[in-house]
Amino acid sequence: MKRFMDEHFLLNTDTAVRLYENVAAELPIFDFHCHLDPKEVWENQPYRNITQLWLGGDHYKWRVMRMHGIGERYITGDADDRDKFRAWAKTMPYLIGNPLYHWTHLELKNVFGIEKILSPDTAGEIWEACNRKLQEPEFLPRSLIERARVAFIGTTDDPLSNLEYHQKLERDESFKAIIAPTFRPDGALFIERPTYAEWIGKLEEVSGQAIRSLDAFLKALQSRVDYFAEHGGRASDHDIPQLDYVLASQEEVAEIFNIRMEGHQLTDAEIAAYRSFMLKELGKMYAGKGWVMQLHMGALRNTNTKMKERIGPDTGFDSVGETNFAPGLARFLDALDQEEALPRTVLFNLNPKDNAVLAGMMGNYYEEGIPGKIQFGSGWWFNDHIDGMEKQMKDLANVGLLSHFIGMLTDSRSFLSYARHEYFRRILCNLLGEWAEQGLVPDDMKSLERMVRNIGYGNAEKFFLDRP
Repeated sequence: MKRFMDEHFLLNTDTAVRLYENVAAELPIFDFHCHLDPKEVWENQPYRNITQLWLGGDHYKWRVMRMHGIGERYITGDADDRDKFRAWAKTMPYLIGNPLYHWTHLELKNVFGIEKILSPDTAGEIWEACNRKLQEPEFLPRSLIERARVAFIGTTDDPLSNLEYHQKLERDESFKAIIAPTFRPDGALFIERPTYAEWIGKLEEVSGQAIRSLDAFLKALQSRVDYFAEHGGRASDHDIPQLDYVLASQEEVAEIFNIRMEGHQLTDAEIAAYRSFMLKELGKMYAGKGWVMQLHMGALRNTNTKMKERIGPDTGFDSVGETNFAPGLARFLDALDQEEALPRTVLFNLNPKDNAVLAGMMGNYYEEGIPGKIQFGSGWWFNDHIDGMEKQMKDLANVGLLSHFIGMLTDSRSFLSYARHEYFRRILCNLLGEWAEQGLVPDDMKSLERMVRNIGYGNAEKFFLDRP
């Protein structure tokens, strides 16, 4: 029996071991989508304890703690941080088979040098050991980024943001990692939200432009795209629960905009027309800047009304959606392509049944000289486990070009989550190693090492940093 998470963890062939040890293990990290707070990076303050670093804002952990019957007081409530950590440790023995079990122990091992299994019996010892180290300079936020060899971080930012901390970090020559803002205009797209008019008001303030018409609204959004580009922005990100793309003229959408700004409710058809038009207009703005457009599709969000009212939205009550977005997605991408305004795009699906849809869709749109202009994003959220990541790569390889894949992202709020890149890289090396030893690919280590190097880092760097 193999030792738990030994040096050959997830590497089941000699070829896989060679690929990981010779190439993947030494690669830097290009984390093009996450939810880290640039303010925390700039201020670089020590964490009071491991709970603050590890459990704060982590919806993955919150969900499984609830599933285990842990009271909300020990998750998002007012319980002592030590008691919250003990509640997490109490949950751990029941997580076997869940990627959180592996991630937890990779993070303890890689960051803190702790190889003990977290459980109720070891919780006190691990709590004390982690907290002692968190007071050392090597465990400050910037040091955690540097120790993980992170070269690039793409944060997720509201267009209303003044990007204060991005600017400060950009001017700080002592910190080498690039922290780039990512334009996330949910406030502009979800016209049906009660907060829509309030968001428009705030956009007026930051853009310095009165917004009394759709045309003025588009100009204000363009000014924010320009502002983000001036401060290192290279990408946008969109939450797409479903994509019912319909053609709508600017005159039609202007009327819908006016109706909503007057305080009236909209029909589903009007909402779809508005969102379709705005997505297209934003896509054209991104193409004009040479940006990457990311579409995260298929999340069913905030399903628990009681808990949303109690602790707020986006607190771990989301799940995999069930929707057919293939026709709408094709119409949307085609509409941009017809106007020579389709930006480089990453398509993420939350329901694995849609893997073939996206893997096939990416081959419909291309541009000479840009390998993999449309990307099938890595296994995301409910799919970033062994089976999900393997399936995503196999489905991509079956109908597309795995060699041009841009690889993994953390999609996390934690400075410890870079272990997920190691997890992905081990899975990648194991997949290629098995293919080689089964005779499915040539025994050509040079070519296989190049694939690992590119998928693990190089493809993402080129995709996001090279301007067409």
